[in-house]
Amino acid sequence: MAIHQPNLFPRLSTLAKLFAADCWIVLDDVQFARRDFQHRARLGSMSCPDRRQWLSIPTHLPHGRSTLIKDAVVADPDLARRRLTHMLAQYYAKSPDWPRFRGGLDAVLHGLETARMADLAEESTRLLLRLLGWRGRILRSSCLAARSERSERLADLSAATGARGYLCGTGGMRYLVTAPFEAHGVNVVPFVTSNTGVWRDAREMSSLRPLMAAGIAAVADAVRTVAAGHQQTMGSA
Repeated sequence: MAIHQPNLFPRLSTLAKLFAADCWIVLDDVQFARRDFQHRARLGSMSCPDRRQWLSIPTHLPHGRSTLIKDAVVADPDLARRRLTHMLAQYYAKSPDWPRFRGGLDAVLHGLETARMADLAEESTRLLLRLLGWRGRILRSSCLAARSERSERLADLSAATGARGYLCGTGGMRYLVTAPFEAHGVNVVPFVTSNTGVWRDAREMSSLRPLMAAGIAAVADAVRTVAAGHQQTMGSA
C-alpha cells in the first residue's frame, strides 16, 4: 500500500514508491498546499539537469487556504492545456521516447474537462505508471472512512484495503507514529532509493527528466529492482 497526494508528473522517488505498491490510495481529502507538487512539476533539461523550470497550473481554491485537494479547480483550462503541451514539448520532444509519451498525453489533457486539479494530477501519474508497466489498483481516500489524526488516517486507509504493509517515504518517517499501524496488523516499510544514476535528483525534479533522458525502459528496470527489494522486505517482516 502507498498513500500519496495526486502530484503533477511526480518526482521519481514518489513514482517509484507507487510502483512498488499493489495499491495507491490517492490522498485527495487533505488540504491543498500551494508550495507542494499538486499543481506543479519541476522540469529538468535532458542535456543539462541543472537547468530547471517550474511547470505550474493556475489553480483556484474555492474555500481559500482550507480548500481540500479534491476541491481545487484549474483556473484557466485553455491556458493549462497550452502550457502543458508547449513546455513538455520544449523540454522533451527530442527524446526517442517522446512519441510514446505524447501518445498518452491526450488522456492527461482530457482531465482538464472536469476542471479539477486533482483529476489532472492523478491522470498525469497514471500515465507514467502505465509507461512503466504498473498493474495495481487506485482508490481515493475521500471514498474511504478514516480518522482525522495523520498517522491514524494513514493506518485506517491502509487497513481498509486489507494491506499487510505501508510504504513510507523518508519525509513520512520523520513524523509517522507506528502504533496505529501495529493495531491494524500493518507493517510500516521505509521506502528508500539510491541517489545515483537515474535516481540523481529523484526527490528534486519530475520523473519526466529521467524517463525522457535515460529512457522509459531503463527507468522501468530501475524501479522494478527497487520494488523487488521492498517486496522482499515485506516477505521477511
